[in-house]
Amino acid sequence: MILKRATYKAIKYACLKFHYAKSVPVNVFGYSVFNEEKEWCGVVLFGTGANHNMGNPYKLKQGQIVELVRMALNGKQESTSKALSIALKLIKKDLPLCQLIVSYADVDQGHKGIIYQATNWYYVGTSLKDKKDGSFIVNGKRVHGKTLFDTLKKYGLKRNLENVQKYLDKNATEYVTKGKIKYLYPLTKDMRLMCESLSMDYKDIII
Repeated sequence: MILKRATYKAIKYACLKFHYAKSVPVNVFGYSVFNEEKEWCGVVLFGTGANHNMGNPYKLKQGQIVELVRMALNGKQESTSKALSIALKLIKKDLPLCQLIVSYADVDQGHKGIIYQATNWYYVGTSLKDKKDGSFIVNGKRVHGKTLFDTLKKYGLKRNLENVQKYLDKNATEYVTKGKIKYLYPLTKDMRLMCESLSMDYKDIII
């Protein structure tokens, strides 16, 4: 298995075709994954994440922490955990200032984070449980808040439940998330010690 820096074209295609979110995150970089037959399998992506203050709890600045934001793969890879392991080694080489990687398993999608456990990440708890995440249930389907914002903005309307119900679906509701399981992967000795102090048992994860 070989990983190479991914082009934007590869990133866009993989995110739209291979990942359940069907969206392309901004400010990302990553690696294209090729199997032993030299077939392209998709991408592993990292970025600054949606929260620019995500390093604050760990006293890290931007550039010292990144988020694993997508593993958009088509299934042709021999091992997903191997692809991630190689990507983590490349991050350490390509971003020498980076000390910590954070990622989340989406409970709403039934994800527990098995891939993180297989590659020795530290489980540190669940965030955003029973919280509104800005998305809505419209006509029986979950729609991301940004998508609705773009739609309503065309008509000069604000993104709120009242407008969504008035113009899109009278029975629309705000979506309440089941939460995201948070994992940390340290790249330095100091961060490893910190992660060990925060770490919780995988057996404690309930979805």
